[in-house]
Formats: sequence, structure tokens, C-alpha cells
Amino acid sequence: MVIVLLIALPLVAAVLTWLAGKHAVRLVAPIIIGFPLAALALLFRAREAVFDQPGHALAWRLNWLPDIGLNLSLRLDGLSFLFALLVIGVGLLVILYARYYLPRNASAVRFFCLLLLFMAAMLGVVLADNLLLLVICWELTSILSFLLIGFWSWREDARQGARMALTVTGGGGLALLAGVLLLGRICGSLELSDVLAQAGSVQHHPLYLPMLVLVLLAVFTKSAQFPFSFWLPHAMAAPTPVSAYLHSATMVKAGVFLLARLYPVLDGTNAWFYLVSMTGLVTLIMGAALALLQRDLKGLLAYSTISHLGLITLLFGLDTQLSTVAALFHIINHAVFKASLFMAAGIIDHETGTRDLDRLRGLARYMPHTAVLAIVASLSMAGVPLFNGFLSKEMFFGETLAQGLLGDFNWVIPAAATIAGAMTMAYSLRFSYGVFFGGDQPDVPNYPPHEPPRFMKLPVELLVVICLVVGLAPTYTVGNLLAATALATLRAPLPDYSLHLWHGFNLPLAMSLVSMAGGAALFFLRRGALRRWQQVIEPLSARRSFEAAIAALERLARALTRRMENGSLQRYMAWMLAALLAVPAAFLADLDALVGTAPDGAVDPMGAACLALLALCAVAVVAARRQRVVALVFLSACGLLVSLVFTRFSAPDLALTQISVEVVTVLLLVLALFYLPPEPAAAPPAGRQVRDIVLALGGGGMLAACAYAVMTRSYDPVSGFYVDNAVPGGGGHNVVNVLLVDFRGFDTMGEICVLLIAGLAVQALLRGMRLPMPDAGPDGKPWSAQRHPLLLAMLARLMLPLTLLVSVFLLLRGHNLPGGGFIAALITSVALLLQYVASGVRWTEARIASDYRALAGAGILIAGLTGLGSLVFGFPFLTTAFGHFHVPGLGEIELATAMVFDLGVYATVTGTTLLIVSHLGVRNTPAAFGRSRRGKEGA
Repeated sequence: MVIVLLIALPLVAAVLTWLAGKHAVRLVAPIIIGFPLAALALLFRAREAVFDQPGHALAWRLNWLPDIGLNLSLRLDGLSFLFALLVIGVGLLVILYARYYLPRNASAVRFFCLLLLFMAAMLGVVLADNLLLLVICWELTSILSFLLIGFWSWREDARQGARMALTVTGGGGLALLAGVLLLGRICGSLELSDVLAQAGSVQHHPLYLPMLVLVLLAVFTKSAQFPFSFWLPHAMAAPTPVSAYLHSATMVKAGVFLLARLYPVLDGTNAWFYLVSMTGLVTLIMGAALALLQRDLKGLLAYSTISHLGLITLLFGLDTQLSTVAALFHIINHAVFKASLFMAAGIIDHETGTRDLDRLRGLARYMPHTAVLAIVASLSMAGVPLFNGFLSKEMFFGETLAQGLLGDFNWVIPAAATIAGAMTMAYSLRFSYGVFFGGDQPDVPNYPPHEPPRFMKLPVELLVVICLVVGLAPTYTVGNLLAATALATLRAPLPDYSLHLWHGFNLPLAMSLVSMAGGAALFFLRRGALRRWQQVIEPLSARRSFEAAIAALERLARALTRRMENGSLQRYMAWMLAALLAVPAAFLADLDALVGTAPDGAVDPMGAACLALLALCAVAVVAARRQRVVALVFLSACGLLVSLVFTRFSAPDLALTQISVEVVTVLLLVLALFYLPPEPAAAPPAGRQVRDIVLALGGGGMLAACAYAVMTRSYDPVSGFYVDNAVPGGGGHNVVNVLLVDFRGFDTMGEICVLLIAGLAVQALLRGMRLPMPDAGPDGKPWSAQRHPLLLAMLARLMLPLTLLVSVFLLLRGHNLPGGGFIAALITSVALLLQYVASGVRWTEARIASDYRALAGAGILIAGLTGLGSLVFGFPFLTTAFGHFHVPGLGEIELATAMVFDLGVYATVTGTTLLIVSHLGVRNTPAAFGRSRRGKEGA
């Protein structure tokens, strides 16, 4: 449960912070700090279980959707411990820092809620032991980062940066989903523990290469690798605490975490080595070069982050024994010094009012304490001795010398690494020397600048102390953490390595000295060259290119929309029917013969007669298409004949349903006809008529062919199972009803939900329409205002109780005899519809409770609670329970929970049907629809 609490505590903190709101900002401060602090304490409590037993992992699992391989599986090993420590530890420091950086208002509460939710999502990524769960949390980090980057939504650059980040990282998330599914296909499981156990065999599978490319796409987009690195600098429009958290220790580290997590599975092939190492090398050089050309302080840090992420990626791609250990070590160091640098940049911006490097100079006289902190962190980033960055940089140089990827050109990688190190030194000096020295007086809006509040500097101080302590005593500070992390990553015995500060005079040290000297020279001699390069680089805006690509995509989408969605319902139906014809045609084309081997039965005279009458009625509908009422009568005759066919073949439930549906449908169509123009539209063009004829004949012919292909083949029907188990399993003799409320109850639940959604959609559509009222009679009044025949009204009122009694009778007997909730609901709807037709809307709704939406909602609630009741007793959702009981005076009766579920179906169908009809039958004006929700509109 410790692993679950690590994710749950930030979630609870976010919820409590949101509930407290802006009126209790002081009260929520202990929640914002306390819950993540408790999570950090729990993480350290689990430290011994992870570190003391090499290769050991804490695990927790709860089955969620096992049929698709999605379970709530979590694991805490050395690798996930390191990243959870970064997520929670740096997150706590950022929260404390943001407390003084942001104003105390409602937006601050929203900020902390989003930050805590992001912390929980990131913990879900690093602790997930199920690959699908990892993908879900991965996408949650993309969505929450979008909200955090665009936190200042009134700024255009923030909105653009958020859209860019979401587009790139969200696309990478889709690639990750595809890659994970392929990996699950290869390994036969989506549990990370099972996948890692098969690490040796994955590379030999035919799907390895596409899976590798998809996973690496996700890694490169998340960790801002070339060519997807353009989104990260534009994400700097986010508040500085967001940059310090997301873009140093968490979100951008998710990509390299995935590299480390799947390293045993993906490593070992040339494709891995060249794709990962070359991408990392290009990103390392490009990020360092562009960082040197930036004028914005956070822009410099953004490109330096890209460069260091490229360094880590390059190390994962090298074919040496220690490269992975060096990558993990640099992940730790980079998170520490980069978070402190972002916070220092935020302090400078907060106190001076600008981040322009051309205006920032000489700040050491005004902000000496901040200057010391920023200089130490920047020297650590440059890899200067005695700081933590120097140790991992030396390991990096050593591994570039040990690699053998390029054969005779192996020298290219260490040479490029040395050049990148020189540029790193140059932009680090630009951050430290250029900002705090390099001039007499700063040209800043908030002059003179001063030190920030005491506790705003505290997180930076703690991180800088870590930079110093790790740099001076690495073995005693991070030795055990690095060993446990590397062991969990490699899943093999660790190679020999040393974290001592001094390894003697060797080639990696010489590369460090050359890079530092070259970087210093590049910085102090840079001015003229930098100006020229800036003039070349600035027109090449990634934002403009991205926006142009998005605009082109939108133009393409609009063109396709105009082509496909032109507002013509006929065209939509034509496309749908064409697609429905193409799919079965593809399957039928694979059949050796359309006709099976089953013997043909004798022709049924009654069936043949019904078929002939159906054909005549269908022809009559087409012939009378310009006489709508006549066409509607023949259409209803088709439905009646279909119900006769059901009766002929012993399907009374279907016959009752067909008749009831037919009556309701005819009434609805009659009401709909009222809103159509008096004269039918002119005949469509000949081309459209030909299209409609082809689609109609194709649809009918395809359905007939499919039916004939099935009926002429021998097969074992599933109906036998239902017939045999209806009584012992469902307690009912009416197999159709037992099928609907028990065996396929979940389907029925979904159908009534869809029905209710359709009814609400019709209500919303009609509520917003303003149709001209066509003439409906000699007096020109609409349907709801017509005088109604007295005889029809009296007969309808006399029939109402009898019809309702029949519907209740069919509802109660439906479990054992033809009937059920759906049929009973339709009969009730017919009875009430008749009242509307005979007596009008005002009379009917004045005497009958007409809150049909509440009735339909109550039906959904009843059906859902019935299904949940079975879960209480440990059975699957909507499992039926039944029993026989002896009642004095009545004898033995049967009670089944299916009756309650059927009652929910009855209420939903009745409420939805009448909801639609009651809104079709009122005057379509704003006044009529603006009255009470109980439908007392009047004519």
C-alpha cells in the first residue's frame, strides 16, 4: 500500500486544495506542503526494502480490465525510486518557491492544484508496472503540462507554447500506445515484470523494429530530442516554477526514464545504438549551439536542457559497459543544478522585471546572495571540478572514448562531445558572468533590484548545497542510490566503476580541461560572431514553422469538411451506406461459394404471401412519395406485415415489440410531417436518383446475400445455450426476456442509455429551433392549437386506464410469457400519445405528470443500481438472482431481480419517448420553450 499512497497523497492534496478555494489560501498551505512531504517520508521508509536487497522491487496489483491487459499494477525498484525521489523532492521545493513567486489569489490555488495533479501523474508514469497504465499516465502528464504551460492564458505566447507542447508530446503518446501494443503482442503480456523477464528474446521478433521506432518517437518527443526539440523553448512562456519542475526534473525526464525502463528489452541491436546515439549526439550539439545564441535567460536554460537531454540519450545509445551508469548519474546531477538555475532565473526576472540578457549585467552588487547561488549552479552545469556536474561529465567523456559505433570514425563522437562541452562552458559563463558581472549598471525596469524574500531562496540554497556535497563526496551521498538505480535498469551485475573525485591525469580529464578553456575563450571572444549568427538564426523560427504547418493542416481539414460535410443528410446517408456495403462485400468475396451445403427447406406459403405484400407496400411507398400521408400509411403496413412474419415463425415478443414500435413511430412521423413544407420538394437530379437506386438495391441485395449465405450453412447456434439455461440460470421461461435482462443485460443497459441521450438531444435541438408554423388546418393554427374531436377525446380517456393496465400486465408477466419492460413501455407511450393527439398538449400535461426527463433518468438509476447490487454479493454486474416463495392465499410465486431491472427499462423507454413527442407537439417559439420544465407551455 505504500506505493499506492505515493500517488494518492498528491491527488488528495489537489482535491482538498481545490475545495478550500481562494478564500482559504493560508489554510491550504499545510495541505499543499504536508501531503507531498508525507509521500516523501513514505518513499524513504521504503528505501531499505529497495536498497538492501539488490534487484528487489515492491509490487502492488489490482485487476482492473484484465481482458484488455489493463491492470492497476505498480512497482518500486531502484529506478522508480530515483525518479519518484526527483518528482516528489523537487516538487516540494518548487511548491515552496512558487508560494512566493505567485500572487495570493484564486489563480494560485488553481496553479497548485494543477502542479499536484501533475506530480501524481508523473508518479504514475515512474511507478507503473503495467504498460497501458504507463501510457495513460504519460498522456495525463501531456494534458496537465498543457494546462500549466498555458497557465497565463491571457498571453498569446503562453497559449501558443501550450498548444505546441501538447501537439508534439500528445502525438508521441499515440506512438507510445502503438509501440506498447506491439510490445505486448511480442511478449504476450502488458505487465512490465513479464516483459522485462523476456528481454533476451524481444530483439529477434519480426515486430521489434517497428515497435522500437514507435517507442523512440515517444521518447524523443517527450524529452525534446531532435527534430522534436522546438517545443521546449516555447514552453518557457510558463511561470518559472513550472519550468523549474516540468523542464528540469519531471516531464522532459519522462522520455529518458522510458529509455532506462525498457533498456534491457530494447538494447543490444544496431538499430538501437544508431537511432538513439545519433539522435542524442545531434541534439547535444544543436542544443548547446542554440543556447549560446539566446537573448532570453529562460531560453538559454531551455536549450541547455535540450543539450543535456541529448547527452543522456547519447549515453543510453552507446555500446559501452558504463554508459548507462553515466546516463543515470547525469540524470541526478542535471535535475539538481537545472532546477536551481531555473529558480535563480525566476528570482532575477521577479526582482528586475526582465529576462533580457542584453540588459542584465552587474547584478552581483545588488543581489550578492542570489549571485553566489546562480554561479555555483551554472559552474556545476558547465562541469567545473568540485561540483557534481564535473563527475558525470568525466564519465561521459570516458564512455565516448570507449565506444566503437563508427569504426574508423570513432573519433567523431569524442570530438563532438568536447566541442559540446566547450559550448556548455560558454553559455554557463554567459548566465553567470554575463548577468552578475560584465557591466556597471543593469538596464532593468525594477531598478535598483534587490534580494528576494528569504524563503524564496531556500529551495535554491538546498539544491546548490546538494551540487557541492555530491561533487565533493559522491560515494557517500549518491553511491548507493546510483548503484540501486543502475542495477534495476541493467538487470545484470554492475560493471566496475568509481565515483572518486580524482582519477589521475587521463584523457577524459584532458577533454574536460580543453572544453573549459575553449568555452571560456568562446565566451569572451563571442560578441561579433554571436551577433552574426543571431541574425541568421532568428528568422528560422520554429514557432512560425509550426503555426504554418498547423494552418496548412486546418486548410486541408476545411477542404475535406466542405467535401464530406456539406449539410446534406442524403450525402451523409449515402457515405454510410456505401461503407456498410463495402465491409460485408469484402468478406463475401473470400467465400468459395455463396450457397452453402445445407438442404433447402420447403417454401412456406404464408411467408411467401407476406413477402409479396411487403414488396407491394414498398413499391407503393415509393410511388406515393409526393403524398406523404399515403406513403406513411403504406410504410406502416410494411411494419405490420413484418410483425405478422414474426408471429408466423413463433416470435411473439418480437411481434409485440414491432407493433408497438410501429404505432409510436407512425405518430412521431405524423408530428414531424407537420413541420415540413406543404409541398414536397422538386424531384432530385437524375444522377442522385441513380445513386439512391444503386444504394437501395445494393443494401437490400447485400443483406439478402448475407442471410442466404448464413442460412444455407450448417452451424451450431448459440440459441441452444440460452434455451437450456433460461430457467436454471435466469429463472424465466421467456427466453427472449431472460436474454435481455440477464445474459445480455449489459447490452440492454447501454441501449437504454443511448436512448436517453438521443431523447435529450432531440429536446435540446427542438428547444433551440425557430421553425415557421405551416398551415395545419383551415384556421391556420398549429397542431397543438387545433380543436380536437370530442368523440376521439372521450374514447381516448376511457381507453387510458385499460391500456395502462395492459402495459402493467405485460411488464409483470414478461419474465415467463411474452412481454417485458420494453413492450410495456411502448404500450404506455401509445396510451399517452393518444391523449396528446385526442385532447391536446395543454389538457394532457395539466392532468398527467409530465417531467419525462426525470422519469427517464430514474429508469437509468434503477437499472444501474440493480446491476450494482450484484457486485455487492460478489457477482458480475447485472447478474440476476431469483427465488420461489410461498405466499398464503396466492401460493408459490417467483421473485427475480430482473423485474427491478425491467422496471428501469420501462421507465427509461416511456420517459424518453414521451419527452420527444411532448416537444414535437408544442408551438415552436421561444416563449413556449422558455416555460417550466414540467411542460406547462400551452398551445
